Amino acid sequence: MRQLWDKDEIAELFDLPFMDLVLRASEVHRYYFPANEIQLSQLLSVKTGGCAENCGYCSQSAHFDTGLKASRLMAVDTVLAEAQKAKDSGAQRFCMGAAWRDLKDRDVPALAAMIGGVKAMGLETCATLGMLRPDQAVALKEAGLDYYNHNLDTSPEYYDQVVTTRTYQERLDTLQAVADAGMKTCCGGIMGMGESRADRVSFLHQLAALPVPPDSIPINNLVAVAGTPLGDKVAREGGISGLEFVRTIAAARIVCPRSMVRLSAGRTEMSEELQALCFLAGANSIFVGDTLLTTPNPQPGTDAHMMRELGLRPMTM
Repeated sequence: MRQLWDKDEIAELFDLPFMDLVLRASEVHRYYFPANEIQLSQLLSVKTGGCAENCGYCSQSAHFDTGLKASRLMAVDTVLAEAQKAKDSGAQRFCMGAAWRDLKDRDVPALAAMIGGVKAMGLETCATLGMLRPDQAVALKEAGLDYYNHNLDTSPEYYDQVVTTRTYQERLDTLQAVADAGMKTCCGGIMGMGESRADRVSFLHQLAALPVPPDSIPINNLVAVAGTPLGDKVAREGGISGLEFVRTIAAARIVCPRSMVRLSAGRTEMSEELQALCFLAGANSIFVGDTLLTTPNPQPGTDAHMMRELGLRPMTM
């Protein structure tokens, strides 16, 4: 039976002694998932830069000068070749991201061909393409899309410090359209943007209180991109501590016990030891490959070494 969490209960999780919180999260994780298994995902930017949104962390926003050159939607054959390379390198899940405010109908046929082609390779499919209408969500589902990613980013209370060109409700509406179409939802956020612990509590409360809890929760540690307001802020003032980040992973695992918890952006700044704590606290997926959309990601050899050292293995799909 699903437990409905209130904010006070989630705040109490964060206030637990660190070891007690991680132990509890680890026990929840091992109840719902095999121990020591990690899903390996790869993310490709199929359309980069020039986004009309003003998300204060994002190198792809047209509002900020980050030196990133905008590009058009990649050709279907090019995307499928990249997906095959990802599979050959061990990826089990292939995600396609486009820097759009919302999906345009003219792009649906090309995206459907990409999704269908990736699905035919035996890879789990995911896409993040901005806001969707219900009929567009149905079209992506029919093309073979397993997951649709649409992050809440942060709490409702801190949201206007992150982005003002899209409302929180619009994000919730897209998630509802995805769920109504029968797709799995991938929805998470970014830690270390200057938010408080209360904001992290409120963010997790939002996820846990969704009509259908996310099947996948990416937890990102902000990559401070020069030229973005939040990147410059964190460069000046500092971000989230490693242990607080682990607390957030652990709390996410406990309040959404059946969800995949994805240790996402920011791993290049994390030691193997810190990542190990994240896995102990319930994270069970990482992104592999050299880049994560436009930000750096650990090299394949680095991740292979870490998995050997920790005794981790690719998840049985």
